Amino acid sequence: MPTDSKMAKFLQSYGYDLILGAIAAIYVLMAPYTKVEESFNVQSMHDILYHRHRLDSYDHLEFPGVVPRTFIGAFIISFFASPLVFIISFLGFPKIYSLVAARFVLGCIILSTLRFFRIQIRKKFGYQVESFFLLLTTLQFHLLFYSTRPLPNILALGLVNLAYGNWLKGNFYSALNFLIFATVIFRCDVILLLGPIALEFFLTKSISFWKTLKYCVGTAVVTAGLTIFVDSIMWKKFVWPEFEVFWFNSILNRSSDWGTHSIHWYFTSALPRSLLVAYPLSLFGILLDRRVPFLVIPVISFVLLYSKLPHKELRFIISSVPMLNLSAAVAASRIYKNRKKTIWKLANMVMLALFAISAGCTVFTFMASYNNYPSGYDLKRLHQISHPANVKGEEWVHIDTFSAMNGISRFCESAFPWSEHPSVDGYKCLFSEEGFDRVELRQGFPPIVLVKRAKVYVHQDMKADDQLHKKWPGC
Repeated sequence: MPTDSKMAKFLQSYGYDLILGAIAAIYVLMAPYTKVEESFNVQSMHDILYHRHRLDSYDHLEFPGVVPRTFIGAFIISFFASPLVFIISFLGFPKIYSLVAARFVLGCIILSTLRFFRIQIRKKFGYQVESFFLLLTTLQFHLLFYSTRPLPNILALGLVNLAYGNWLKGNFYSALNFLIFATVIFRCDVILLLGPIALEFFLTKSISFWKTLKYCVGTAVVTAGLTIFVDSIMWKKFVWPEFEVFWFNSILNRSSDWGTHSIHWYFTSALPRSLLVAYPLSLFGILLDRRVPFLVIPVISFVLLYSKLPHKELRFIISSVPMLNLSAAVAASRIYKNRKKTIWKLANMVMLALFAISAGCTVFTFMASYNNYPSGYDLKRLHQISHPANVKGEEWVHIDTFSAMNGISRFCESAFPWSEHPSVDGYKCLFSEEGFDRVELRQGFPPIVLVKRAKVYVHQDMKADDQLHKKWPGC
């Protein structure tokens, strides 16, 4: 009996975390590879874990990228992942397992901050709202999928979650300090969230001007000094990475070089895809609880301000999702409580149907994402087909731009170090790997299908002997 009681208490305290963690872990195991957006932190973690103090061997000195980024996030993740990486290396497992370990660590960090926010939701809005918050989060794909991806946006998300939690607790100065930390070190654009929240705090007299100046300026100076100190050493020059990002994206407006979207794109595409059923529910929640508008309006203002920048990506506004999920959870809880009443009964039926649709959309989106890393799968296949024992000399593989952007990182290197073009003069195609191409509507069942096409091709010099002595399938 005592054992059962302890287990019940454990599940009561951490059951929700196990659910979210399990889903995030499945995403990591099924799609362990990363894309170009994550490349800096991925390569940095690799170099910290494997090159350690040998700074001259670090990838960023040879391939610095468009703007410098901070190493602080990579240092934190690598520190906690290093014991796992040591065991992985000791047992002789491929380095891709180290990437999985690092992503697990990041997921634990982000989900622990989400737990803090969720606990404050329980204390302020009750257990039922907390339960619906969990349900809505599990039915969405992007938040849990991104929670393990080493993006600057996700590192900032952890601090934003802590800010949200402190906001609900009434610790307004702490909330602002966490947002300042995120702005100065990880994502300068968090200032678009910090501004509306601070303005609301002033208008509601939750904070005083002089006390804010005293606490927040000190935080800004300390965090700026930290990132300048650490990153100037790593980059071998005086640098404040996020200031340079701010100058590049906002002042020079160079981010539009990577594509543009219409001003309404966040509200008509990104938020509907990331929130799913929570999108209409979040708007309903504003009307049902007088406490919710004060929490949601600054977040919507953040998205509105961000909409003015022409280059848009869903990950840029990922920090808005937890708070909008809270608003949606408030609405879902109210609908569920009144489900036996005539008008609310219909609303409850519609909500349940939207839950099912959201679950289907999440599964479908994950299937598309699973097929979105063809280069990583291709390199893995090349490693599996080849074997060092069959090779007399050293073999090299060229990683082209597309492949480097869609799954391949230094973590994909194996003990034996191994183009997006279907044909290359002087080379023969050994095999190809398919990747996600588009969604297509068809008559019959299923009505919606994922269309894949060959995206990565492995070639061999025609003049070179095939030292592997394999029967390649060709392209």
